[in-house]
Amino acid sequence: MNFDHIPVLLEEVIAGLKLKPGGVYLDCTLGGAGHAYQILQCTTPDGKLIGLDHDPVAVSAATKRLLAFEQRVTIVQASFTELATVLKKLKATNVNGVLFDLGVSSPQLDDPQRGFSYRYDAPLDMRMNPANANTAQQVINTFSEAQLTAIIQDYGEEKWAKRIASFIVKERQNKPVSTTFELVEIIKKAIPAAARRSGPHPAKRTFQAIRIAVNDELNILKNAFIQAVQVLQPGGRIAVITFHSLEDRITKELFKYLALDCICPPKLPVCNCNKKREIKIINRKPVEPSRQEIERNRRARSAKLRIAEKL
Repeated sequence: MNFDHIPVLLEEVIAGLKLKPGGVYLDCTLGGAGHAYQILQCTTPDGKLIGLDHDPVAVSAATKRLLAFEQRVTIVQASFTELATVLKKLKATNVNGVLFDLGVSSPQLDDPQRGFSYRYDAPLDMRMNPANANTAQQVINTFSEAQLTAIIQDYGEEKWAKRIASFIVKERQNKPVSTTFELVEIIKKAIPAAARRSGPHPAKRTFQAIRIAVNDELNILKNAFIQAVQVLQPGGRIAVITFHSLEDRITKELFKYLALDCICPPKLPVCNCNKKREIKIINRKPVEPSRQEIERNRRARSAKLRIAEKL
């Protein structure tokens, strides 16, 4: 599979990380290596990059893409939840910058066999790491109606979540829901025709929700961000690109918490929480792509970049 991927907010990420020659940088979501390639270009001659991705297809593609920088790159097939362990094994416990580019990549969406997209008929899979046991098919066919409603409502912010979950459960009583198009048809039946006439594709929010559930995308973020801040050198920066409001909210709230010096109730005369400020927030409002970038790459339109610096 061709793993071409246009890196989003590339110039803003490079500027935000304050790259310097000789620095060590961690790309936690290597993907097509678009950001990684530019980081290595900007840290010539001796900057180093460690790249993580749990998708073996991405790892293979990134290895080829970064071949020219072979002496300065270490690529590890691993989830960013393991970043501290990976860095410890590599004896690289202090880095100058960390990048997270969250969500599903364009090549994953565009590969019909991965089952991420409602545009292609394929087995319901949606695993970013094909070695994981849990698939979208298992979620759709084994989770209770209440669980499906919660997932579609919370992760997809879908108004018709309860109805969609009810229709899924009713349909799977006849036979298991096995393919993306089968799920799309169920969603279309569940959402009233008038509600389908405007807005995004009727299956977009549900597919997003199921994908997040399959890969446990939101629950793993806080711990990964905390690990990232811990491995940063003072003055090092963490940059996070998100693509929907739930990811952005988690990033914003955690940055805000890590930037606090005290979390005691305001009425307490003396602080006894021992909370210390760990970061300063570089941009209070997220950086968003320009109109020109969105015209070049429509998938950039919902991207938001937040940056913080280790104190």
